[in-house]
Amino acid sequence: MYQEDKDDTTRVGLWITFGVVALVIISVISAMVVRQLRGTAAASPAAAVVVVEEVVLIEGPLEGELVGTLFFETAQAALPADAAVELGKVVQALVTVPSRRVVLSGFHDATGDAGRNAELAKQRALSARAALAAAGIDTSRIALRKPEVTTGTGTEQEARRVELRVIE
Repeated sequence: MYQEDKDDTTRVGLWITFGVVALVIISVISAMVVRQLRGTAAASPAAAVVVVEEVVLIEGPLEGELVGTLFFETAQAALPADAAVELGKVVQALVTVPSRRVVLSGFHDATGDAGRNAELAKQRALSARAALAAAGIDTSRIALRKPEVTTGTGTEQEARRVELRVIE
C-alpha cells in the first residue's frame, strides 16, 4: 500500500508541475498577444489617416517641349524598365528652371472599351507622376492631360505611351 501512495503522490506532483508550466506558457503567449494588439491599436489611428489628393485633368492642345516618352506594356500601368532615363530628363529640366512645369499626356488606342483604355492611360500618367514626386518634384508642378486616343497608323507601342512635356 505504501508504494501505491508514493506512486499517486508522484503522479499528482507531475500533474501539478505540468499545470504550472502550462499556465506559464499560456500567460506568456497571452501577454505577447495583448502587446501586439495594443501596438496595432496605437498604430491604427495613424494608419487610418488617408490623404486623398484630387487629380485634375487638363484639356487643350499639346504644348511644350517634348522631353521624354514612356512606352508601356499592353494592359499595364507599371513604369517600364527604361523609365528612369526619361524621367531623369524631366527632373533635370525642372531643376534647372524652377518656374517650369511638366504636363503628362497619356495615350491609348481606339480598340476595345474606350472607358477602360482611358482609365489605363490615366493610371500610366499617374505612375509617371508618382515617380517624379518620389524624385523630389512638387506635385503642384505636375499636370495631367485628359487621356486621348491615338490616331493615324502608328505602332501599338505608340498607343501605349505617356508623353512628358515641359512648359514655362
